[in-house]
Amino acid sequence: MNKNINVYDLGVLDYKTALNFQEKKLQEIIDIKRTNRNENSSIETPNYFLFVEHPPVITLGKSGQEKNLLLTKEELERKKIQYFNTNRGGDITFHGYGQIVGYPVIDLENFYTDINRYLRTLEEIVILTLNYFKISSQRSSGETGVWLEPNSPNSRKICAIGVKTSRWVTMHGFALNVDTDLRYYDYIIPCGIKGKGITSMNKEIKKNVLIGEVKEKILENLKKTLQANLVFGT
Repeated sequence: MNKNINVYDLGVLDYKTALNFQEKKLQEIIDIKRTNRNENSSIETPNYFLFVEHPPVITLGKSGQEKNLLLTKEELERKKIQYFNTNRGGDITFHGYGQIVGYPVIDLENFYTDINRYLRTLEEIVILTLNYFKISSQRSSGETGVWLEPNSPNSRKICAIGVKTSRWVTMHGFALNVDTDLRYYDYIIPCGIKGKGITSMNKEIKKNVLIGEVKEKILENLKKTLQANLVFGT
């Protein structure tokens, strides 16, 4: 099993271009697996982890409901917000500047074949990262993602998670609000969940966190939780 994860920081990239990049990597891995099966070979499958920051975009997951978008298509265009139906799990969410998006494109057969465990691992990576910055976060029962005070009237989400897997290969991932303009969330019912808030790291600790420092901690915790080796791309 190949425990190396190739890390790429793609910088600011529009959603469609990042999606195409993920799909290309996913197909590369699936093609190797197909070759291994058809030719009885044992070529190692690669794993990837992509950092990206998107210009303002709202995405709707395959199980999402369009009614959770509170703007018309014309209003989206006027506000310069892109909109995509996408093939990840989950409902509706927002991506924008000041948010760290992590896209693992990994072959779970290199680690473990358990989707639920994988989702909990993504949550754990974020929870451990937030702990470092003295932000106490938790899971919320029955709701994928990372929350603050999930069982209180002040429940608020700080990280959304939605994934897709094909032949045990993952794509999509998590979106952690660091210094995100939270006003954009007024345009949706985030994740289709009413009555709960959205927050960011900077709002919680009332100071500016360096995105680069948060990324470093995410990678440390990615390595730790998956017991992986990180290989940095250019």
